[in-house]
Amino acid sequence: MSLSGMLNRLHGQPESYDKKSRYRFGKTLGAGTYGIVREAECPEGRVAVKIILKKNIRGNEQMVYDELEMLQRLKHPHIVSFHDWFESKDKYYIVTQLATGGELFDRICEKGRFTEKDAAETIRQVLDAVNYLHQNNVVHRDLKPENLLYLTRDENSSLVLADFGIAKMLDSPGEQLTTMAGSFGYAAPEVMMKKGHGKPVDMWSLGVITYTLLCGYSPFRSESLADLIEECKSGRVIFHERYWKDVSKDAKDFINSLLQPDPSKRSTSEEALAHTWLKGETASDHNLLPEIRAYVAKARLRRGIELVKLANRIEALKMQEDEAEDMPGEADVPANAKEAAEEPQAAPHKRSLSNFAKGAIFREVVLAKVREIKEKEAQEKFEEEAKGKGQ
Repeated sequence: MSLSGMLNRLHGQPESYDKKSRYRFGKTLGAGTYGIVREAECPEGRVAVKIILKKNIRGNEQMVYDELEMLQRLKHPHIVSFHDWFESKDKYYIVTQLATGGELFDRICEKGRFTEKDAAETIRQVLDAVNYLHQNNVVHRDLKPENLLYLTRDENSSLVLADFGIAKMLDSPGEQLTTMAGSFGYAAPEVMMKKGHGKPVDMWSLGVITYTLLCGYSPFRSESLADLIEECKSGRVIFHERYWKDVSKDAKDFINSLLQPDPSKRSTSEEALAHTWLKGETASDHNLLPEIRAYVAKARLRRGIELVKLANRIEALKMQEDEAEDMPGEADVPANAKEAAEEPQAAPHKRSLSNFAKGAIFREVVLAKVREIKEKEAQEKFEEEAKGKGQ
């Protein structure tokens, strides 16, 4: 045993803790209920490291082992790949491939053009990954645009599916899950109604993503859970003429096959992959970019609020127990928040992180609010029009 290994044992560290010295931690990429995700460098290159506090999952350690087992089994070009794992006396570390190409919608906005044909190819890549999961009896349960990432900045980079934190490996193909899971606006009606659910929930989420990708707004717009459940249960998917007149009938048929309130009537991943629309032959060359850019602009305020939540969550997690380099610092303040605030580059004192982060991020929220007000008139007009057509 090495000297460092002996010292680690003396400090009560598990054997795998030795691996930690291979990683140099960088900025925080995100925060969840149980911990944070940080960028890191190791001899093999840049990676993403999910750091989970053991005290936050006491009694539910099996969920970490389930995620580890799942990630190690999954090998697909459109699924983020497993790299390594280790633990300390009070944290688990899950190391995966780092996708550096940006989120789906953000990346699309950088293009000069994005057509229905491009959308069909994008969804086909996601569906390839989902079909692979379902063939292996895995339900992702949190399909949404934020979890669809481009692997690199390369123009022809492939899309990968990330974040398997609430994914479940089924004991049998027909097993029903009962815990609430998913994200507001993307969760299937059976999940929101706390009914048993399985693979069809991923197909519903994919239907919402496809709809949004083709018009720049969500098919379900209710802001309360009760109203959203009623809207989803109705089975009425409205294709407003103004935004859908140049989109093919096959695209609408594909969406309708996924947004079925009854999960037994929803297309399976295999059936969806065989749909005509995904071949791209009937998809139009209509440029969707203006609508997608408008969608991203409207999401800026929500993102600003998420930055505030991120700063608060990092502070609440108190990641300082056994490794000084895990302590949130300047790198944990999202870069765009700092730029918006025009703060000096010197690192703040650790005790003032909260004020620094909140000050910078609230300025970002204010800037987002100003942008939102400028758009408000057009947005209200759009909503009135959509409401009128939906009656």
